[in-house]
Amino acid sequence: MQWLTLVAVAARLVKAQDGNTTAPFPNATYPNATSPNPAAAESSETAFSPPYYPSPWGSGSGDWASAYERARTFVSQLTLPEKVNLTTGVGWQSERCVGETGAIPRLGFRALCLQDSPLGVRNTDYNSAFPAGVNVAATFDRGLAYARGQAMGQEHRGKGVDVQLGPVAGPLGRSPEGGRNWEGFSPDPALTGIMMARTIEGIQDAGVIACAKHYIVNEQEHFRQGPESTGFGFTINDSLSSNVDDTTLHETYLWPFADAVRAGVGSIMCSYNQINNSYGCQNSYTLNKLLKGELDFQGFVMSDWQAQHSGIGSALAGMDMAMPGDVLFNTGTTFWGTNLTVAVLNGTVPQWRLDDMATRIVAAWYYVGRDQSQVPVNFDSWTTDTFGFRHFFAEEDYGLINEHVDVRDEHAPLIRQIASASTVLLKNKNNALPLTGNEKFTAAFGSDAASNPYGPNGCPDRGCDNGTLAMGWGSGTANFPYLVTPEIAIQNEVLSNNGVFQSITDNSAGMQIQALAAQASVAIVFVNADSGEGYISVDGNIGDRNNLTFWQGGDVLIQNVSAQCNNTIVVMHTVGPVLLSNYTEHPNITAILWAGLPGEQSGNSIADVLYGRVNPGAKLPFTLGAAREDYGTDILYIPNEGTGAPQVSFTEGNFIDYRAFDKAGIDPVYEFGFGLSYTTFNYSNLQVNKLNVGPYAPTTGQTTPAPVLGSVANDTAQYLFPSNLSRVPAYIYPYLNGTDLETDANDPDYGVPGFVPAGSQDASPQPLLAAGGAPGGNPQLYDVLYQVTATITNTGSIPGEEVPQLYISLGGPYDPNIVLRNFERLSIQPGNSTSFHADITRRDVSNWDTNTQNWVISSSPKTVYVGSSSRNLPLSAALS
Repeated sequence: MQWLTLVAVAARLVKAQDGNTTAPFPNATYPNATSPNPAAAESSETAFSPPYYPSPWGSGSGDWASAYERARTFVSQLTLPEKVNLTTGVGWQSERCVGETGAIPRLGFRALCLQDSPLGVRNTDYNSAFPAGVNVAATFDRGLAYARGQAMGQEHRGKGVDVQLGPVAGPLGRSPEGGRNWEGFSPDPALTGIMMARTIEGIQDAGVIACAKHYIVNEQEHFRQGPESTGFGFTINDSLSSNVDDTTLHETYLWPFADAVRAGVGSIMCSYNQINNSYGCQNSYTLNKLLKGELDFQGFVMSDWQAQHSGIGSALAGMDMAMPGDVLFNTGTTFWGTNLTVAVLNGTVPQWRLDDMATRIVAAWYYVGRDQSQVPVNFDSWTTDTFGFRHFFAEEDYGLINEHVDVRDEHAPLIRQIASASTVLLKNKNNALPLTGNEKFTAAFGSDAASNPYGPNGCPDRGCDNGTLAMGWGSGTANFPYLVTPEIAIQNEVLSNNGVFQSITDNSAGMQIQALAAQASVAIVFVNADSGEGYISVDGNIGDRNNLTFWQGGDVLIQNVSAQCNNTIVVMHTVGPVLLSNYTEHPNITAILWAGLPGEQSGNSIADVLYGRVNPGAKLPFTLGAAREDYGTDILYIPNEGTGAPQVSFTEGNFIDYRAFDKAGIDPVYEFGFGLSYTTFNYSNLQVNKLNVGPYAPTTGQTTPAPVLGSVANDTAQYLFPSNLSRVPAYIYPYLNGTDLETDANDPDYGVPGFVPAGSQDASPQPLLAAGGAPGGNPQLYDVLYQVTATITNTGSIPGEEVPQLYISLGGPYDPNIVLRNFERLSIQPGNSTSFHADITRRDVSNWDTNTQNWVISSSPKTVYVGSSSRNLPLSAALS
């Protein structure tokens, strides 16, 4: 990329980072972008995550009571190995799902099937490929978020999946180059939280457990795992540490997970990274205190695949399920399984903690109705062959493994609707759009308009950028049943009107491109920018993007076409922000649209918008800036602690995306929340009604003692590997291999003191946290303090949809200028007006107080704003 400079501290110049080639300063926050809050600015490699024990036991609070009663009855019947079987995966490629627990055949409890992804059923066939999470955020439509979640849940249910590994709030999107940002929703925590909750409700209403991931501050792909990094030439001994202060953690990164817990999410996946130098899956502060204590999470915590780094430590710190079960793929070694059985028998892990793990898992199973909706697993993650080995790695148990069940139902129209509803119109000079279909000569340009020459699924896990981009790469993908390309859809549109259509999809054919563009009455240019998960590198992009430019020579393509055609329309399929150069002011570029990652109906959905069947109403779920460093945050591309854990210090605090632009006084190219329509709207008549709500009271009291369910015999002979069971190679079992526990553990540190943190075995009643008390936190946080209404009028000549957005200024010296808190997508007929309604809760106007460890409403003046984007807020009122 082009080198950029900015004034740095100590009177020196600092250059912007350029992918994996440079790291001009040893962090990922630009020097002029640090938070005014000293606590955030001081986040550093010395960050420490304080211990918090014991792990809170589930209580059945909220609407979980019935599920917990049934789960405890079930778990009370289990033997020690059966309880361990629930908590431990059987190993990578040992069964047919990407993750499977052991079964309890004695009681008819089938092994649990855990399967990617957040946009469809991964590694199978006859499934749908839905739009990505970032597109759902762009709709600003709660109803579409729910409908997509429900449809995805139905497809997972139809394949026999018990747990869908999604949706995503980590990464939130701290850095625009982040490889997996597109799997989630938006760098705004409120938008992500709302879409997260509605997606979870949809999935679980379909009878499948949702899994909110990756918890927490999992904000880049580089250095997420030591062995993976070594494969790319980086020698580090530990995963990176995301160093973040308590206020930022609560007000930005924990916020959407609170919404997920309040929505009843059944499972949460802990992440690869360290948080303040403690691994995410054994971090007692984030799991025990924040998640299970403060947020009162009632479901179970599973590890990301190979994210477990200890046995006893992770169990006592609050992890409930080990995935995929083996320490490293296909090794047959495990931190849990046999070792968890040993730990319970020798008293290191108390029985109540194992009972709580098992209860949480079974309670989630009952909570979503798996006992009523479960069907047998009918696919295989490792091959689409009809017949093969059930135990893929071991090559054992040959038979029928894929029944090729078609679960798509009638989801294609919904996918098309979401894709078009998430297309953001950024520029529309002289009403160039919508097209009529009667244009004399239509031309399409760009490899992004065409098919992948290898087929839509020709690159494993979509690990390439060939053809039109409809999803990123990695485990957060699904196979396409088909992919409607823009080239085909536009050609069909033009030919239906007996028009002329030609296309060039080789971006390097400069001479031919210019010649065709000179003939066209309208030229539609398709460009993209891709990213994905860190185990795949595409064109040198190791998950995270190296820059914010278009891929495949997209900028040259745009320049070649727009130099010859004075009616050039640019369509962008990107995973997130890109640099738009001077295209916004270019006289020959008449329209610009962001179409994101629209899924299988890509071409049809963009044609719907281009030709006016759909009036665009989407809004940007992120900011489009003029320069990379304008965002204030970046990726750490080079290890900054030698072979030690790379340190990524979130010294920008809460100031990411539009909050960073506002703080720095930088004008974006297109701001967060921006999006045009083919009609126009007017905002008026803001009304704020203050409700009579009592004062906020901290939660008090104590828990019950930790329940102990059933008994554990101290006779090790009862737990030996059954003589009537054949051992499958590399399969993870809960059984002992002999009667000597130390020999069974096969651990040179067995018996060494210091492995049991103080208080971690305490089963006595524990004090409730002031900010806790119910799933999602203290229930009074969700009291409605104000009701806001405004009048939105369609002042144009055609029906349209508008998204009024409600922002609040919290007014404090360390607060962002404004923060999004609510929104509503409205359909309005021409000449008509509609009322916008939004609630403001206590949480919406509160700050996290580190001294009291609770939410408080500060004395700073607070203002509510309503408008069409974060920089267009015509209505405002003081909140008394």
